Amino acid sequence: MTSRPPTAQHLRDLTLLRRVRDRIDREYAQPLNVEALARGAHMSAGHLSREFRRAYGESPYSYLMTRRIERAMALLRRGDLSVTEVCFAVGCQSLGTFSTRFTELVGVPPSVYRDQVGRATAGMPPCVAKQVTRPIRNREAPVTVPHLA
Repeated sequence: MTSRPPTAQHLRDLTLLRRVRDRIDREYAQPLNVEALARGAHMSAGHLSREFRRAYGESPYSYLMTRRIERAMALLRRGDLSVTEVCFAVGCQSLGTFSTRFTELVGVPPSVYRDQVGRATAGMPPCVAKQVTRPIRNREAPVTVPHLA
């Protein structure tokens, strides 16, 4: 098997995909959808989804939800907001969808996470707590409930 050099169009697409990813990282709390992201990158939604998955291993929507869940985890670790407040603060419009996706990525529902993680990360610097509680990407969390405390 020989490796072909990337074409100019492929390199342009990668640049656009990086910009889309950066936009998601910056604007995760805004109402974003694949169509709006594709328009901003001058691509069709289907092309953006295919190329994004090829470049980053997950769909733009999945990447967006992972960013939102990561931010939600940080807000829940603070402990001063309700799950509903956190849901809307990170840009989710549906508490049910937020809770389901949170549970898929983290392994426990957001309310359980908020209650348990405060004890488990007490005394840890926030940067360390973020690293050790990072959500699982590209696969679901283990079915077993992790013991955080």
